[in-house]
Amino acid sequence: MLTRFLIVILAILNVGVALWWMMPRAEPVPVAARPEPGVATLEVLPTPVPAAAPQADAAPAAGVAPAPAPATPAAAPALKPVEDRPAPPAEAKPEDAATAAVAKPAPEQCMSLGPFADRARADAALAALGADAQRPRVREVPGGKPATSFRVVIPPAASREEAQATVKRIVEAGISDYFIISQGEDANAIALGQYRSREGAERRLAAVTAAGFPARLSDNGSGAEASWWLDLASTAAPAPLARRAGAARQQSLDCTRLR
Repeated sequence: MLTRFLIVILAILNVGVALWWMMPRAEPVPVAARPEPGVATLEVLPTPVPAAAPQADAAPAAGVAPAPAPATPAAAPALKPVEDRPAPPAEAKPEDAATAAVAKPAPEQCMSLGPFADRARADAALAALGADAQRPRVREVPGGKPATSFRVVIPPAASREEAQATVKRIVEAGISDYFIISQGEDANAIALGQYRSREGAERRLAAVTAAGFPARLSDNGSGAEASWWLDLASTAAPAPLARRAGAARQQSLDCTRLR
């Protein structure tokens, strides 16, 4: 009896559970979240459905030309981020350098070029410089102390005995008026006369050298002759100007002396 009672109770419970599952249920109503003040809300947009591409292997209808496929737009190239770098300095153009050179001329220098043996050579040097010579002036520099006496001398011998042997040969050649210098830088030299005029000394020199003796002419003057110099102002460098003029030396000059 008890077993049958339990079976009946179990059957009633199963029927009740089955009826409960079969009963209709209401859908749960979603509760909208209350937005917080000052906070932006997100809204989900519907995703567009792409159009289906036509099948490539579908055969076109008879007598109808296939429609051309729409051109596919080329993909836009990816943009690279631009770095915030300073712009490189602009390169100087050749014309800008030339303009700067014209705007800032070289400073003017004053100089003297020379010496030249005569006025004609100084004038030729001035013509060779052309427009580079500004405010030019040809200047003569007087020579040194003029000579008042001249003498003919045979250079010093290596020893006193050698000088005496030379004197013996001079006597044998018929030349008179001689003596051996015993002191100074001309020691052991042989003097063959002193003259007031250069012409007389040159005649004596010619006679001694014709006899085969190595004589020379000397004077008591400074020996410096007159020279010519070219004074000028220029924006060019002094050394190239001196080479063009054929000058052996160059000297700086006060520009106030050319005004």
